[in-house]
Amino acid sequence: MSPRVTVGKRYRMDEGEIEVDSIETIGFPDITPELARASGFLGMLDLLKVAKHGKGENIYLVRFHYVPGKRQGTGRRTGNRAQGSGRRKATGD
Repeated sequence: MSPRVTVGKRYRMDEGEIEVDSIETIGFPDITPELARASGFLGMLDLLKVAKHGKGENIYLVRFHYVPGKRQGTGRRTGNRAQGSGRRKATGD
């Protein structure tokens, strides 16, 4: 099964969007404590609990950044709940 997101597309969040920068196929040896922490997780177990879905045969590292939305009527940007760009998530399907 292929990833359910596409590089270059934006996906709506509560307040803003995420834009997919890259998708890379990785293996279990590539999932390290450092990758988990850099992706915003407490550790590998935390990452795997969130990322594993489906049969778990493929693992994709999806790099994306947050694009803040605009509040209606004010034209001002909203806060960034993702805390910065370049966030990554390893996902399995």
